[in-house]
Amino acid sequence: MPKNTATPGHSRTSARTRKLAIAGAATLSAAALAFTLVPGDAQTTSEAVTAAPVVFSQEQLKDVKASVTDQLAGATVKAEAAAAKKKAADAAAAKAAAQKKAAAKKAAAKKAAAKAAKARAAKEAASRSAKRAAIKKAAVKTYANNLDGWIKESLDIMKSKGIPGSYNGLYRNIMRESSGNPNAINNWDINAINGVPSIGLLQVIKPTFDAYHVSGTVHSQYDPVANITAAANYAADRYGSIDNVNGAY
Repeated sequence: MPKNTATPGHSRTSARTRKLAIAGAATLSAAALAFTLVPGDAQTTSEAVTAAPVVFSQEQLKDVKASVTDQLAGATVKAEAAAAKKKAADAAAAKAAAQKKAAAKKAAAKKAAAKAAKARAAKEAASRSAKRAAIKKAAVKTYANNLDGWIKESLDIMKSKGIPGSYNGLYRNIMRESSGNPNAINNWDINAINGVPSIGLLQVIKPTFDAYHVSGTVHSQYDPVANITAAANYAADRYGSIDNVNGAY
């Protein structure tokens, strides 16, 4: 029901009374107008008209009261309709706000899930990388510390550097030059006389070793792998391959 908007100190009954009085006054005016319009030959004097009391019938009062009641009922219906409309609008606004809040919560949850998935993926990638590194470390090729192992290690280095040569070519020349002794040294040939003796498995002099040393190997003529690889590098440059060397070089 709408709130009472009447002036403080006045009741709804007073408002109804005023409306009834207004209606009564309207009826009285209509009656007075009717008397005024009476023909001149009528047997009615102005004094009689003035003195005649105005009497309202019960039906007239009933009709006025019903009209006022209908007006009040209509106002009440309008007020209730307006209140219902406002209530519906408030409910719609509350529903929209709740939906917006739910959507924001869902988006935040989705973002958090994506972030967690990304973190898991990064962690898994790091784990896989670590496993690969461990496998690679475990799979590092090892070589025997003998002539066979030195030749095989040298061949792998030569392959990575693009230096030609075969196991048989290396083995054949090593056996001729030093009989497989990495500490072999020639102290009697012209190189020795000139102060640069031939050293190692493939009897390489110092200037040649320095010029053809292969990175990744020890910088020492006495190191078997470094000696073989440097000699093979020199032979490739001068003869095309250590395989093409069949005598002193």
